Amino acid sequence: MTIDNSVNINGAPERESMEFDVLIVGGGPAGLSAAIRLKQLALETKTELSVCLIDKGAEIGAHILSGAVIDPRALDELLPNWQQIVSNQLTQVTEDSFLWLKPHKASRLPLALLPASLKNSGNLIGSLGQVCSALAIEAEQLGIDVFAGFAATEILYDQSGSVIGVTTGDMGLDKSGNPTSIYQAGMNLLAKMTLFAEGCRGQLGKQLIEQFDLSANCGKQTYGLGLKEIWQIPKEQHQPGLVVHSIGWPLDNDTYGGGFAYHYGNNLVAVGLVVGLNYENPYLSPFDEFQRLKTHPSFSTFLSGGERVSYGARTLVAGGLAALPELSFPGGALIGDDAGFLNAARIKGSHCAMKSGMLAAEAFFDSITNENIDDAKFKLQYQQKFEQSWLYDELYQTRNFKPYMKKGLYFGSLLFGAEQFLLKGRTPWTLKLKQSDHEVLKEAKNFQPIKYPKPDGILTFDKPSSVFLSNTNHAEEQPCHLQLRDKHIPINVNLSKYAAPEIRYCPAGVYEIVGEKEQEKLQINAQNCLHCKACDIKDPTQNIRWTAPQGGEGPIYQGM
Repeated sequence: MTIDNSVNINGAPERESMEFDVLIVGGGPAGLSAAIRLKQLALETKTELSVCLIDKGAEIGAHILSGAVIDPRALDELLPNWQQIVSNQLTQVTEDSFLWLKPHKASRLPLALLPASLKNSGNLIGSLGQVCSALAIEAEQLGIDVFAGFAATEILYDQSGSVIGVTTGDMGLDKSGNPTSIYQAGMNLLAKMTLFAEGCRGQLGKQLIEQFDLSANCGKQTYGLGLKEIWQIPKEQHQPGLVVHSIGWPLDNDTYGGGFAYHYGNNLVAVGLVVGLNYENPYLSPFDEFQRLKTHPSFSTFLSGGERVSYGARTLVAGGLAALPELSFPGGALIGDDAGFLNAARIKGSHCAMKSGMLAAEAFFDSITNENIDDAKFKLQYQQKFEQSWLYDELYQTRNFKPYMKKGLYFGSLLFGAEQFLLKGRTPWTLKLKQSDHEVLKEAKNFQPIKYPKPDGILTFDKPSSVFLSNTNHAEEQPCHLQLRDKHIPINVNLSKYAAPEIRYCPAGVYEIVGEKEQEKLQINAQNCLHCKACDIKDPTQNIRWTAPQGGEGPIYQGM
């Protein structure tokens, strides 16, 4: 690592600069696995290698939210002794239950009728945030510089257009973007190779895909919004290792999604709902659908008498293999959910993210030439390693899942089940989605408003009390990180045509329409933001742009 206090890049103001061999943006499973694998290879080959990992959360794991049923395959490969490293207690899956819900009743589907992708034998239940926190400690012990609370806000390029690092966001700006008395300039972090592991719909990853036209040859990406609560329940209602998944009610046949409940730890249950963001009805509220789910007897039975202790929400990338962009570009690569490595058919992504980070690390070492990185060789190595890995095989087998489910719950399930049972995913065709999620939303005139029940404060809750449990915090004196390209569109288009869908798809009450008729305006409560990025994905005119606020802000999830 070298430090230069007088670097000026891209015409930006002079900032302190730090230089590394490899920079990793994001401290989730992909970024941490890449960092650890890089250092392992450096030790094996006796190579001097400086690695830096930054994360926008106040601490590693603060912004991590996942179900989470974890396939340990990648952990086994990365750290054979991971059981001693991951200090939190992961619970072994003991039972699978897959339910087809209708109002007030459920049909349990026989496991023999489920594709292998939906079975969880050998998997573990726990907190992915706690796993990441433990991996960060391991990374630091290997000599990796891990810096939490630093948000990467700008990509740095050299004169040839290659990525050479990132700039971290300035701290202490007022609402107009002017420095205050506590102003602290961001830093330029420079590297021979920068790996972007920001998670789903990464701010910089999104820019890179556009800058280098990485998605020119793939299908449209699609996303889901996952809402999750952790409950402490009475011991007699707890079934350690039980995994429950559901489809059907409260969502209709045309809306992809499903519920989950995972029993683990000390009488804990992770309960949640994933709603595909390619839904058509602008009146649909994923948050309120989740609250309804908990009133179903299949869920309320074990939640009754319990206490809700945490809440959060996060988007997840679900397009699969057919929607993967090119993985690399001059000076860097996308890993984890920044690229789209999640297997929606398995409802899992952490093992995929970890493996992608490991593959990128190995490709880096195979591409070192005279202490420099051969970009062309790295591009080839990363792609080849991916295509020769179990990760590719897994994603290939389920690659048509989302296009099938776009045909409706009943017909889509039939098609996917037939493909998996009869052909084991080895069909001669690969289907691609042709519309982005925001393009699917239809005008409000085609639907009737949905009347959701008022929360009872026992099983169901409102957004303000839920956001409180996420420990979300943003300083008010800073530029709004939720930016509008055109301030007139929220009223002239979103409200008039789509009945202001942002007030419903946001799971944190960030967006409100205030004012009397003819005087309405959109109010943005940015301090509530969970960084889920649903607005960046689902806004029908793509008028809302999510950007990172000051480093260390947002939710501080506990045990998510």
